[in-house]
Amino acid sequence: MVDLHALTVPQDKGAVRAHTRATAAAFLACGIDPQRHIVFAQSRVSGHSELAWLLACVARLGWLNRMTQFKEKSGKHRENASLGLYAYPVLMAADVLLYRATHVPVGEDQTQHLELARDIAAKFNQDYGEEFFPLPAQVTTGAGTRIMSLRDGAKKMSKSASARSESDMGLIYLTDSADAIRRKIQKAKTDAAPLPSEPAGLAARAEAKNLVGIMAALEDVDEADVLRRYGGQGFAAFKRDLADGLVATLAPMGEDITRRLADPQALDQLLEAGAARARALAAATMQKVRALMGLLG
Repeated sequence: MVDLHALTVPQDKGAVRAHTRATAAAFLACGIDPQRHIVFAQSRVSGHSELAWLLACVARLGWLNRMTQFKEKSGKHRENASLGLYAYPVLMAADVLLYRATHVPVGEDQTQHLELARDIAAKFNQDYGEEFFPLPAQVTTGAGTRIMSLRDGAKKMSKSASARSESDMGLIYLTDSADAIRRKIQKAKTDAAPLPSEPAGLAARAEAKNLVGIMAALEDVDEADVLRRYGGQGFAAFKRDLADGLVATLAPMGEDITRRLADPQALDQLLEAGAARARALAAATMQKVRALMGLLG
């Protein structure tokens, strides 16, 4: 849980803790096994921050100046943005490189950040004369690699965007009730034309493409498979079936999240056990990095 990243914009400390636990509960409810996978809060492993600083001394200013998310998030008030917001892609690179990851499963919107991580890893290896960091490869598979807002197919589905618009009709929470999910899908923006019979027909129809992508991801099929069933039809039956599928999938997750959040002490203990495992891995990386950079110990 990347709680350090959350601090790039002003946060209430109680909210940060709550969101960290909620994210952990969501990971577990979605099927992450804490015995097979290491689940922890980023701030509990100091190697993330230490490596971020060391990599900041390797990263080039021009690379960060090209990062589009900073431009989008800072908007017209760039001079008032925090240094953390500007430099957080280096921390993201540290999150990956600290564990010498070779493959990173991310959505399409993270391509630029992963390219930066590769650039930093390559520069570090060149500067210090050893192929220490792998150049991590992006893994983006299946449908729904970038879910967009239900109200605007040009914008990513986002809690922060919802907060700015003072409406949550554009996104679905894992803890939404069945009625809320159905209402949001029913009111999701579409156009007047029927669904096309082939994916090429979605090219200029962002909202339709988004909904078809969500159903394809939900059923683990291709967009073409969805359109073979619904092509030529209006959105009424499609939206009803999509809502039913989302309710069937998300309702058990929501119940699991609620149950886990009712016992924050158990969540904290699980996260701390994960952090201990992560610290052991991080320590080996940091010892080698310090040696390569000429630092003591």
